[in-house]
Amino acid sequence: MDNISRLMFAVVMAMAYMAMGAEAQNTTMAPNSTVAANVTMAKVTMASNVTTASNVTTAFNVTTAFNVTTASNVTTAFNVTTASNVTTASNVTTASNVTTASIVTTTPVVNTTVTALTVNISRADCGRSRLCAAEPENCDPAGAGSCFFVSTNQSSGQTISFQLQGVSSGYIAVGLSTDSTQGGNDTTYVCANNNSNVVLFTTLLDNKVLTIIKTLTVDPVMGSVNSQIIQCTFSATVPNATATKSTDTSFYLSISNGTFTNGDLGSPNAILVSDKAVDLSNPNTTVINSLNAALSSHAFGVPSQALLILLGVLGMMML
Repeated sequence: MDNISRLMFAVVMAMAYMAMGAEAQNTTMAPNSTVAANVTMAKVTMASNVTTASNVTTAFNVTTAFNVTTASNVTTAFNVTTASNVTTASNVTTASNVTTASIVTTTPVVNTTVTALTVNISRADCGRSRLCAAEPENCDPAGAGSCFFVSTNQSSGQTISFQLQGVSSGYIAVGLSTDSTQGGNDTTYVCANNNSNVVLFTTLLDNKVLTIIKTLTVDPVMGSVNSQIIQCTFSATVPNATATKSTDTSFYLSISNGTFTNGDLGSPNAILVSDKAVDLSNPNTTVINSLNAALSSHAFGVPSQALLILLGVLGMMML
């Protein structure tokens, strides 16, 4: 190799050496490994800004589930006010205020609609259309003298029309009993003389006491007072004498009178009591006064005993 060649080789080597030195010297870029230092981008921003995950607001604001207001406000069930305000049942005022039934005060204590009776009661229809009972027997209420009289006629079912006459300064009454013992809550209709005007009471007789009641239907009522003769007519729905029958108008029939003072009814004095139950709807029924039968029996008994004694005495005298 000649000198020129050696020189050029040396220059090339020197230049190459210088180039290599410059690369090595610029390797200072390693401490600035900004690429690595800036690896924070890969290290952090992707993770720290994993806002997609941190702002997984879709899941966090799962408001659809969180605001399950449909369920929490299940107001339809909670405000089942229809059931809780079952005021219709709680305010069943219709039933609680059934005052119409509880206050059925018909007040037929005194019949104030009595109209004047302008014709006398008589026996004209006895045995034909009306059942009749009287004391004295067969007396005519249209005639003179004392006559206690009652007649009945069936209008329909348990509805009976009555004609009643008697002598009293207080009241006269007709009684209906289901047995031969008078006074066991017997239905009794009373026509009283109230300052020469007739008033009618519906009562029950028990232990010789007349108790005014409000449940006996009586209408219409007509009456008259002439001195001490009281007459009245009325139509009444009588109780059923037998519960096992739909219609039964057979009763022990009685006529009585008593005092009427300051609105109080005195104990009744029996004038006539039938000896058996009589059908008020049968005009052909004969009514026998059991009180007369008892008196006849008693009256017959006294002479018989006297006669026996007399015969006994005569027999001893003949010995």
